[in-house]
Amino acid sequence: MADSGALVVTEAQQQHPLSQIAASETHRLLLKQWVKEEDLLARRVALWEACLNGARKEIAFLYCAFFAFHAASVLLLFLSSSSSSAASAAATTACRRSWIPYLVSLLSSLTMLWALWYKSDTEAVLERVLAREREDALYLARCVSELKRKGLRFDLLKEVDTLRRAKNLRAEAKGAADRPRRWQTRDLAVFALFAAACGVLVLTRFLLCN
Repeated sequence: MADSGALVVTEAQQQHPLSQIAASETHRLLLKQWVKEEDLLARRVALWEACLNGARKEIAFLYCAFFAFHAASVLLLFLSSSSSSAASAAATTACRRSWIPYLVSLLSSLTMLWALWYKSDTEAVLERVLAREREDALYLARCVSELKRKGLRFDLLKEVDTLRRAKNLRAEAKGAADRPRRWQTRDLAVFALFAAACGVLVLTRFLLCN
């Protein structure tokens, strides 16, 4: 009776997918390799997330610097024009030399706008890379799950090919849906800041010559 019970337990263990994987050297090595790759992908995802967060912090800093610079410029010009409004000669001289702050403001605005454009493009690239890494991690996790669930019944070529096609379809659909919206948002933000910079330039001319 005890021997038959032990035999039943042994047969049940042999039928279990993990027991089948442990008994098969090929499947065991494949599972170990995929687990290592899964850990590596998790580290890479964490690294790309840190890079993306850093890029977003730099973009936020550039936005703050842009608005702070133009606010300080307008305030200084307003104070200088108010202090020199009593002297017409000084006001005329300031108007003739208005091209100096005008040029400084223009160059500073263009520099910050270029930096924002560059960092926004970097953010878009990092988002695409991170999305691809996450898709790879999800795809590999599903392969590991299917291997653990099916054991020796896991058909490597068929299962991996099916999961890869599903992954490619999701990536194409997501890219087609997200790419136009991301570029449009970035362009509108940069154009809005450029319009604000032009408004500051007009205000600079007005404060110095009136």
